[in-house]
Amino acid sequence: MDKNSVYLQKKSLMNGYKKIPYGQSNFEKIRTENYIYVDKTRFIEQIENEMNSYHFLIRPRKFGKSLFLSTLRNYYDICKADKYDVLFGDLYIGKNPTPKRNSLFVIKFSFSGLNTCTVDEFKASFYSAIRGSIQFFLTEHAAIIDNYAELKKEAWKIDNIRGQIEFAFDIISTYKSKAYIIIDEYDHFANDLIAQGTNLSVDQYKQLIWANGVVRDFYETLKDNTETVVDTIFITGITPMMLDDVTSGFNISNNLSTDLRYHEILGFTEEEVEFLIDECGVDRTKLTVDRKFLYNGYKFHENAANKLYNSAMILYFLNQVNITEGEVKYLIDDNLKTDYGRIKNLLGKPESIEKIEEIVEHEQIPSEIVTRFSIDRLHDSENFLSLLYYMGLLTIDKDPETKVPVLRIPNYSTKTMYWEYIRNILKTINPQLSHNEINYYASLKELAIYGNPEEFIKFIQKFYVSILSNRDYRQFDEKYVKAIILTLLFQGNFYLPVSEYETSGGYCDIYLQRRNLNPHVNNDWVWEIKYIKEADANKKTLIENAKTEALTQLQRYKSSNLFKDRTDVKYLAVVFIGKKGYWIEEIKN
Repeated sequence: MDKNSVYLQKKSLMNGYKKIPYGQSNFEKIRTENYIYVDKTRFIEQIENEMNSYHFLIRPRKFGKSLFLSTLRNYYDICKADKYDVLFGDLYIGKNPTPKRNSLFVIKFSFSGLNTCTVDEFKASFYSAIRGSIQFFLTEHAAIIDNYAELKKEAWKIDNIRGQIEFAFDIISTYKSKAYIIIDEYDHFANDLIAQGTNLSVDQYKQLIWANGVVRDFYETLKDNTETVVDTIFITGITPMMLDDVTSGFNISNNLSTDLRYHEILGFTEEEVEFLIDECGVDRTKLTVDRKFLYNGYKFHENAANKLYNSAMILYFLNQVNITEGEVKYLIDDNLKTDYGRIKNLLGKPESIEKIEEIVEHEQIPSEIVTRFSIDRLHDSENFLSLLYYMGLLTIDKDPETKVPVLRIPNYSTKTMYWEYIRNILKTINPQLSHNEINYYASLKELAIYGNPEEFIKFIQKFYVSILSNRDYRQFDEKYVKAIILTLLFQGNFYLPVSEYETSGGYCDIYLQRRNLNPHVNNDWVWEIKYIKEADANKKTLIENAKTEALTQLQRYKSSNLFKDRTDVKYLAVVFIGKKGYWIEEIKN
């Protein structure tokens, strides 16, 4: 962080504002070090009042799961009782305490970062994670547990999962208390195994989770102790992939994930974002981009009243506004981008690619959410689409005309991930697909600063269309050209490119909204894109029709209520013709 950014943060704090908790998931740190906290503690009361005490919650990455688990730990753990007033006094749960507050021994297990290379390495890694969790549990409760140092040494010597867990349970029982079990990222290692996309990984999964696998043993141990020492279990993850596979080992029956009452348990509503802006002293005059358009739009129940922001997305944005005085260069946090390398085998099947293509073209797809699916049925159509939903790449909605349930892309930030994915598909088909960075930025500068689009169109034709149009990828058409253009324009940081932008004259292919980072960019653009395949490159009538259609559409957009009185917008018709040809024409104001 540069000196100016540090100064701006200190200036904000001196004015009585709180710090933005971007990247923070430690509840105690947030509450004691002047970070703003969006109060979600009403859900603690709600969960405790459930008839069932074994809870399961899945949400996409970076939605605030770890912070909520930290909140639960601080609220229920007996070793945190002396900090209750400081941590919770002014929150909902502090004013409405429940019977179990700070009365249980919390044990947290986390299954991220396990070694999934081989079955034996995974078993060793899984056991090590269990032992580490028990050791941490003993250390955290050192002030309560007699002879804890000796007990830690004794626990370290135990060489099996059941023995480790029941050792901790025996200690808890001696204090006439019970255990609150937290399991974070329950499915992380399973997702790693499946993403390898090999028969070996599938076999590994079955050995570890089915039959007498170590994972099954872990859940069976918890289940066997629910009649005695285990009071509550709270499990989080990203997908329900393992639910069926661990059901017989541990019966998880209270799935909060699809319960309308828990729709807002994670993520932020618009009202909560307004609260964040006020409490953190974000200068509203610097909020020059549409945050709803960029980051909002998630729904986890089709009847939910409010759409949600991904917590990390909006905190990243507000933090950048604060430390840069509004000049946010990178609108999307790279840490939130889907790891394509990790899921490429899941998404690389032909039937999956077809679904991705349909989503990119229509930005929504009819489908119901599948609440459970197993490894053997991952690539079934509904299961695959549900997987995209659980990963945060789609969200629940209803078609406004038919009212049929659909899954749609939630926001602009997520849409850019699809553009990148399409580019990755095309690069896989043709490894030669690349471009010269000097030519790329020179052509973008011509477009943005000097209002000359031809160099950029020529660049697209030379480095992308000419390579792909005659390949075996026969479905290559204008939606792929658009995806390439959109991705390259977004990376350039001159514009905020929008596909299928709605006007009263229809949906324009691409709308380039200039960003405020460069005052020398004087115009927005409206583009209409057509693509003629190489096989049709000599059909003059077809080409002329495409030109006429593009110009006619541009005239409609230009006359629409959105653009008719604007003098700062330029209009461009583009027709790519086979491998080497293109035609462009700008409609003058």
